[in-house]
Amino acid sequence: MAGARFFDDIAKTATGAVGLLQSAKQEVEALARTRFERMLDRMELVTREEFDAVKAMAAKARSENAALAERLAALEAAGAAQGKPGRKPERKPRRG
Repeated sequence: MAGARFFDDIAKTATGAVGLLQSAKQEVEALARTRFERMLDRMELVTREEFDAVKAMAAKARSENAALAERLAALEAAGAAQGKPGRKPERKPRRG
């Protein structure tokens, strides 16, 4: 009977140790999560929604730029076909 009591005591001690380790693990995870969140806050990262919005704006701007470049090339070609060179800005006469 003394042997059974001994093993019961060992089982209780082991159960207590496992509970203590699980508690310590949760505390370490919570601390790590808190520190990681603080680090991310200091980095001033953008959200996925903000990134996607800016990405869409950039794509639209590139598309508009390409369309305007094509339009300008067509206008320049039409002007050259009519014998009109591109306009040069007028210079103001210097006073001296």
